[in-house]
Amino acid sequence: VQLQASGGGLVQPGGSLRLSCSASGDIASLNVFHWYRHASGKPRELVARVTSYGSTHYADSVKGRFTISRDNSKNTVYLQMNSLEPEDTAVYYCKLDLIGSSYWGQGTLVTVSS
Repeated sequence: VQLQASGGGLVQPGGSLRLSCSASGDIASLNVFHWYRHASGKPRELVARVTSYGSTHYADSVKGRFTISRDNSKNTVYLQMNSLEPEDTAVYYCKLDLIGSSYWGQGTLVTVSS
């Protein structure tokens, strides 16, 4: 299984970005996609997750601003990030949990700065 993340970049405070992560390989229908982020000097943080049934969970810091979604036909997860703040600056990683195994994407850098 391989994950390919994309969509990061430089954005001004208040702006939006949409991250994508596509999975390829032998992927069971029962799975959970996650987005994590790792900011310099801080521990890695779970941002959001979505199950194959569509159940979602968000970190308190992004509730109301970020939306996680998935396209099961494409094995792809998205993270729509609105009202971005400088504190959202980090490398964002997608993760896929299958039964008995986990896989990480390569990370995509999001920089929120004026």
